[in-house]
Amino acid sequence: MTRSVETTSSEDSELSLPAPKERRRLREAAELTHDEVAAAVGVTAATVRSWESGRTDPRGRKRELYTQFLARMSARPQDGGPAGAPGEAKTARAAEEPAADPPVPDRPTPDGPTSDTQAPDRPALDRPAPDLPTSDAPTSDARTEPERLPAEPPARVPVSGPAEAFDGLYALAARDLTRQAYLLTGRRALALEAVEKAFVQAWDRWPEVATDPDPVGWVRAIAYEYALSPWHRFRRAHRHLDKPPAEPADRILLDALLSLSPANRRTVLLYDGVGLDLPDTAAETEATTPTAGHRLVHAHADLADRIPELADVPLEKQSALLRDLFTALRPPVDLEPRPAAVVRGGGERRTRLWTRATLSLTAMIAVSTSYTLMTAPTRYEPPLAPGESVSGVPPLAGPQQLTERGKQLHDKLRADPQAGPARIAPRIE
Repeated sequence: MTRSVETTSSEDSELSLPAPKERRRLREAAELTHDEVAAAVGVTAATVRSWESGRTDPRGRKRELYTQFLARMSARPQDGGPAGAPGEAKTARAAEEPAADPPVPDRPTPDGPTSDTQAPDRPALDRPAPDLPTSDAPTSDARTEPERLPAEPPARVPVSGPAEAFDGLYALAARDLTRQAYLLTGRRALALEAVEKAFVQAWDRWPEVATDPDPVGWVRAIAYEYALSPWHRFRRAHRHLDKPPAEPADRILLDALLSLSPANRRTVLLYDGVGLDLPDTAAETEATTPTAGHRLVHAHADLADRIPELADVPLEKQSALLRDLFTALRPPVDLEPRPAAVVRGGGERRTRLWTRATLSLTAMIAVSTSYTLMTAPTRYEPPLAPGESVSGVPPLAGPQQLTERGKQLHDKLRADPQAGPARIAPRIE
């Protein structure tokens, strides 16, 4: 089932690839490992082994990069002299290089030599990963033709900083990722928000992104995860879709794509829209290759039931037709992202605000803790026992306590102690 999903006819192939055995022979002749080839093309070593065994074939931009890389390796014996042992070409190149710079495998670049068959223009959804600025290194032309170098060493070109590299990555991939996020969600605001969130996170973790073999894929995975989050259904701004496209064909395609489950929708867009092969699609969706193949087959069947022109196309050509439909779809809303400097500055301001909030909260906790330590008792104070009524106590003996009236009479007698008739017959006052 996996083979049937990945296999394409020879007439539809955009670039001619050597046979699997020839691919392996070229790699061994150049004395390159699977890891080196994978780093040059931007895939994993397991994918390179799968290509060399004939189990799978590269698709999209990976096919173009892999074809250019093989064409370069096949042209090395003719450029360096008569073909000999497999290690002679690599040894000769190493002898021409300075001792401080060890030989490294040439990475395919857009300006490098290409195969005899020129690839047509790639759609907007399928662009190669950006070449991030790296440290200065001598090019292949400078190594093979040392006589063209000037007598004095050239001035060292300053390496671009992280901000310039981030702006270059944003300018290359922001529009395409926004379009892909719109196809996943059908909402312009959510698509722009997902792409900005992904690039803000990429700027926060730029050392990791800059050294990643596929920085566009790193950002794309974050944007897809945010766009397909189920929590957006509870947000009032994202409960309803935007207005549908004006063209009936575009409206049918978008409705059919949004009717798929999020996992199938993401798999179809990566495989048919972006142009990843099945192993890379499975890796990006965090699924096994058979699972990704099953999702793709079911998604194609569901889309064929809703899109009339897709139902009349053979199974092996449905991917090519879906790619053309995704490229030709014109959204009814403006998907222009904000400038890179604005996104980068917004991420930095948000980081500063969170840092200040964290420091303020930490200071409040520290002050509260200090106040508690200062006012808390240092020893144990037993609580006072509550009062209890006591019965059986005899009444108070002796003269009773005087009342208020008795106290007044008592004070009056003490104030006039002389004897006489006045004391026996008091006068009325």
